[in-house]
Amino acid sequence: MDIGVVFQLDPPARRVVELAQRAEAAGFSHVWSFDSHLLWQEPYVVYSAILAATERVVVGPMVTNPGTRDVTVTASTFATLNEMYGNRTVCGIGRGDSARRTLGLPPMNLAELRESVHVIRELGNGREITHRGSPLRFPWVTDSQLEVWVAAYGPKALKLTGEVADGFILQLADLDIAAWMIKAVRDAAERAGRDPMAVKFCVAAPAYVGDDLPYQRAQTRWFGGMVGNHIADIVARYGDTGAVPQALTDYIKGRKGYDYAEHGRAGNSHADFVPDEIVDRFCVLGPVQAHVEKLTRLKELGVDQFAVYLQHDAKEETLRAYGEQVIPAIKSR
Repeated sequence: MDIGVVFQLDPPARRVVELAQRAEAAGFSHVWSFDSHLLWQEPYVVYSAILAATERVVVGPMVTNPGTRDVTVTASTFATLNEMYGNRTVCGIGRGDSARRTLGLPPMNLAELRESVHVIRELGNGREITHRGSPLRFPWVTDSQLEVWVAAYGPKALKLTGEVADGFILQLADLDIAAWMIKAVRDAAERAGRDPMAVKFCVAAPAYVGDDLPYQRAQTRWFGGMVGNHIADIVARYGDTGAVPQALTDYIKGRKGYDYAEHGRAGNSHADFVPDEIVDRFCVLGPVQAHVEKLTRLKELGVDQFAVYLQHDAKEETLRAYGEQVIPAIKSR
């Protein structure tokens, strides 16, 4: 199992580059970031600096969307980074939550998401496509290699992921929900005639190493609020029974709204409805051994990468604990 890390791009950008260097030295395989241009700094500029300052880590957004960036520009950006730094990028993409809603716009529809996966992957790998009625190809791309991983929760998005994506990003670390969603993606891949085992699986969630569980919960409760935005959309579309596991639909019943000015931040005042049980299930908390045990169980479910959301007050300590203890323990298993 690979271990990645997810940063918010708060200034100064050089601080993110320094943390990325520490992550690589600690054995992390991927450096991801949010992509919401009104809330944080521009990711692709920061990616170029990270790639220049490191040797091995793969970088990418968790996640971009096909609405705030033209997909041909996105493909060109990835292909350019690959040419400069040797195929060390991955494109995480979804319908768009904070990046779209802060503009007063809804998330993109699934047809647009499906088309974006095709356009970005084909152009990013130097292949010709027909897009909007025109044949397109980057004549300067020779050996770029780019995978596109889709973030999804709802049944139709999970189906799309299985049908077209190189990887699936699940933004929560609940074991039962992960098993349910991995099965849904694999079943969709098999029905589409794809090898279901060829789809990569990434679970992303906050991780905080230590013994003060109440404090860790307070630092990571924001995550349940963030996930709740997506689940609220699903409930509005499908109702609260059957479309996704009941554990997801039950906990958002106390949700009363959300302020994107506090998106992804510890102490988010719009996450009070999230109970301790959900924080414990969605995140990876506690001493080192608790992390090793939960990640081992995720690995047994077929998860290829666990990506640590590092949005709390112990960034360096978490990187150090993972590098010195968690990552070696996972690799030894």
